[in-house]
Amino acid sequence: MKTAFIIYDGMTTLDFIGVYDALTRLKTMGFMTDFTWDVCALTETVTDGTGLRLLPSRVGGSLAGYDLVIVPGGPGARARAGDPAFLDWLRTAAPSARKASVCSGALILGAAGFLRGRRATTHRTAFDELRTLGMIEVVDERVVDEGEVVTARGVSSSIDLGLYLVEQIAGSEIRRRIQRQMDYQPDAD
Repeated sequence: MKTAFIIYDGMTTLDFIGVYDALTRLKTMGFMTDFTWDVCALTETVTDGTGLRLLPSRVGGSLAGYDLVIVPGGPGARARAGDPAFLDWLRTAAPSARKASVCSGALILGAAGFLRGRRATTHRTAFDELRTLGMIEVVDERVVDEGEVVTARGVSSSIDLGLYLVEQIAGSEIRRRIQRQMDYQPDAD
């Protein structure tokens, strides 16, 4: 299975790294040796919303060869949602079996047309913006699975999305083992 993690200027790094950490453990913990990934961008370097610089492993090119494409949110999501070149690049992921977003990354998926006629979630402060993209039923849930598209609500839901996708890909026992290794206990007091 081949995954593309999309990064861009102004993203929130936790939106990216939470889901990245959970999913890449499929390979690093030996559950799926054929799980591969690229960190993809349209630029040689990316600076997140706080100034942290990241280097993609792949710059440009079609996203059509990926099974899963994941888009984080952040302050830069609104700019990407209005950027025709970025949206055209993201639309090359149309053949991918599944697209996913965290937080305001849903605005980007919506602007690219991937959420039309579907239920979706995003950060609560972006609910109204997501509705303006047309024919999207915005729901207040942690993770929303619409088959080809999965959206997660706010920043910390990135880990939830990663573990949810792990379970979809490898089953509930593998999810439990990865969650235990991450020491992630969202319902602990």
